[in-house]
Amino acid sequence: MSTLVIKNLHAEVDGKEILKGIDLKISEGETVAILGPNGHGKSTLLNVIMGHSKYVVTKGSIFFDDIDVLKLTTDERARLGLFLGMQNPSEIPGVINSDFLRAAVNAKSEKPISTYQFYKLLDRATKELKMPFDLATRSLNEGFSGGEKKRNEILQLMLLEPKIAMLDEIDSGLDVDAIQVVADVIREEQKKGRGFLVISHYARLFDLIQPTRAVVIVNGKVAIDGGPEYIKRIDQTGYEFIKTELGIEISKEENNMNTVSIGSCAVKESIK
Repeated sequence: MSTLVIKNLHAEVDGKEILKGIDLKISEGETVAILGPNGHGKSTLLNVIMGHSKYVVTKGSIFFDDIDVLKLTTDERARLGLFLGMQNPSEIPGVINSDFLRAAVNAKSEKPISTYQFYKLLDRATKELKMPFDLATRSLNEGFSGGEKKRNEILQLMLLEPKIAMLDEIDSGLDVDAIQVVADVIREEQKKGRGFLVISHYARLFDLIQPTRAVVIVNGKVAIDGGPEYIKRIDQTGYEFIKTELGIEISKEENNMNTVSIGSCAVKESIK
């Protein structure tokens, strides 16, 4: 079973420290909900794991199956079995979506996949995601709606079959029906033993995919690593208990921490 181990991870952006000593461990078969107020390091953590050049690691380590991830390029990390579904996927004019997907699949394969086999996989995956197949013939994400971009990220996950998939607000921009479709695909991937690190502003997604753990990041550190019951508690009461019960002062906090829920947004109101 593959395991990602993060120890005392510090990282900065443009000289400003965001991660201030993250300790985290996740194995295949686990689904970990990443929670925390906005601006406290959730997305930064996923980008650092994947090797985004904007983020500079100043201290700490990341090992995946005893391999030093920090010594690898982003594409090497992907071949190792890591995947990041991005919060804001880029539009790349001139690069056909299907060509990009096939190149990504071939990069992880010992021998190139045949055209027939690739399009068979692509057809099956787009049907599961209820995506128009013609999206595959268009430039990568160009002219895609927000929801189409997010489904295209899940499409990549399905084709690449990573060991651990990181999803950064994959449900933003999706309507209720689309969230259900994406959740159905995630559940199928969970059955295959895929590991997940999931950031979401919507309690609905977590209700559908049933995380095995909840990790709360506050001030660039893991404040809580516990059971999924924390998801409901935070959705119902916000993050105030972290101050009152754990004695952790929350920087950049909202005016009233008890009126916000997951990700510092009014989740319950948005999904009624």
